[in-house]
Amino acid sequence: MPGFNKIVIFGVGLIGGSFALALKSAHAAREIVGLGRSSQSLEEALRLGVIDRAATEAEEVADADLVLVASPVGQMPTIFARIAPHLGEKTVVTDGGSTKNDVIAAARMALGGKIARFVPAHPIAGAEHSGVAAAKRDLFHGRKVVITPLPENDEDAKALIKEAWRQCGAAVHILKAEEHDRVFAAVSHLPHLLAFALVRDLACRADADVFFEFAASGFRDFTRIAASHPEMWRDICLANRDALMEEINVYQRQVEEFKVALQNHDGATLEEYFSVARSARQAWGERLPQQDENMPKK
Repeated sequence: MPGFNKIVIFGVGLIGGSFALALKSAHAAREIVGLGRSSQSLEEALRLGVIDRAATEAEEVADADLVLVASPVGQMPTIFARIAPHLGEKTVVTDGGSTKNDVIAAARMALGGKIARFVPAHPIAGAEHSGVAAAKRDLFHGRKVVITPLPENDEDAKALIKEAWRQCGAAVHILKAEEHDRVFAAVSHLPHLLAFALVRDLACRADADVFFEFAASGFRDFTRIAASHPEMWRDICLANRDALMEEINVYQRQVEEFKVALQNHDGATLEEYFSVARSARQAWGERLPQQDENMPKK
């Protein structure tokens, strides 16, 4: 029997759509209802069988077991404010945002005394393509999901969110919100910023076509994530601005060390730096699931 009677998803795109498909595949929900800004995307989600029903009113959350807010983080304050008056006594709300401190602050402001019903989360999965057409039922299979529980959360609420993600095939991990934002500023937000910066730099040059004509696999692999959704990454970078600024400063110091070695024709130092990076990258790659390390780059 399905573990959830009704799930409501705000933002039926890559993350929200994949969440719905995974739960459908696991026969974990009787009904999945989609809400969003675009009627066109909801109609597509219905046509693709991602959701069972499309809706427009926040009252849909009143009898839901679970509400997933899978919109860009910049939209979440408005969504929290919309659903706050209608939350059922047993409804648990979670999110899929890549930043946590800002999302938690917005939830506290909007939900007030109902904040205990909000369990923040972040699925560590995605792709450079967005929208419901990119959703996959196995997107979270074998991937990590980070939950950053609030002091107010009871064990039942946390258990419900953990179970939902486990039904999607994900491995659940727990972090504090502050640690989450510091870590992901370094391993996710900064890499995206660097990829966007490099591609923009080349695209703005007068002879951009020449560079792109001869760019090959190294450029493709490094810049794949520059094809990600601009609105989403605008919101993420601004939401985690302080931690990201600190990581930019650290990275600039690293680049300056490489620059000094180049200026001094110091091959020994360059080789040492490269060796440290190579060893760390290889060790990390060996810990990755095979499908992650060997996945084709688009």
